[in-house]
Amino acid sequence: MRIRTPREQRILYFKTILRWTLYYLVIFLCFLIMTSGTWTKPILLVPCAVAIAVGNGQYSSAVSGAFCGFLIDIACGKLVGYNAALLAVFCIIISLLYELYLRNKFVNYIVITAVLAYIQCWLDYKFYYEMWEYDNVERIFSQLSMKVWALTIISACLIYIIIEFINKKLMPKNHVTIEEAINTAIRSEK
Repeated sequence: MRIRTPREQRILYFKTILRWTLYYLVIFLCFLIMTSGTWTKPILLVPCAVAIAVGNGQYSSAVSGAFCGFLIDIACGKLVGYNAALLAVFCIIISLLYELYLRNKFVNYIVITAVLAYIQCWLDYKFYYEMWEYDNVERIFSQLSMKVWALTIISACLIYIIIEFINKKLMPKNHVTIEEAINTAIRSEK
């Protein structure tokens, strides 16, 4: 195992702090966009939480997912903590999926974002509209919720590009020693 020098440690700390600062700046900008405009706007914080969960560990994904969920609750005027709990759990699951099974590809990100945004829109519809048996309530889901879902998926493309750029420039890279590289090459030849 290679021991990092103090200079490398300082660079690693600086890049990590800068990366998380940029993540939360993007989250804040998404929150500002969500709180302005009409009712049919994308829920930008869902793809943002998913994009952060893709490249990070479970604990940091849970914290950023819960933070994004609280901001969604504030922006949409929902019960505080509802989306926070939902996004925290899903961000942990997404982080584990990417760590164990999935590759960091755009298609995987879009599919997971689409599924999570659909679940979030469906649960909002069930708990805030259908449960109270309003007249013509199914029109809310087909005309409003599905439009918000489609806009969320379209906006996820831009958020993915921004978060991936941050990750590409500031994500710490694993160092491989010469011994590890030789052992890997020997194993691959066998």
